Amino acid sequence: VQLQAFGGGLVQAGGSLRVSCAASGRTFSSYYMGWFRQAPGKEREFVAAISWTGIGTRYADSVKGRFTIFSRDNAKNTVYLQMNSLKPEDTAVYYCAADTRVTFSTGSYYYTRPQTWRNWGQGTQVTVSS
Repeated sequence: VQLQAFGGGLVQAGGSLRVSCAASGRTFSSYYMGWFRQAPGKEREFVAAISWTGIGTRYADSVKGRFTIFSRDNAKNTVYLQMNSLKPEDTAVYYCAADTRVTFSTGSYYYTRPQTWRNWGQGTQVTVSS
């Protein structure tokens, strides 16, 4: 599956932004979808994920209550991440990821591990100014 992330930009602290991830190439509906981010000098970290059914979601503690990974639109092969109450520490390149082997339970393919996800988009920059 090929992924393309878009929708990043510059926003003031407290503002909102929505990033999107468009997928193509395979049956989108069987994939878990996730968002990760990477700030300069830091490791890539988990942000949010949604199950292939669109029912289950998971969030990093740092974004819980502020970010929402949309119920996926399988017809459009697109997943969205709505980001509200943005903080300067949210500044990073945001990457979308997809895989069929992801689990929300404990195991080798746990959703928070970047190594679990085999398909990645190119990333979109989100900058939050103070």
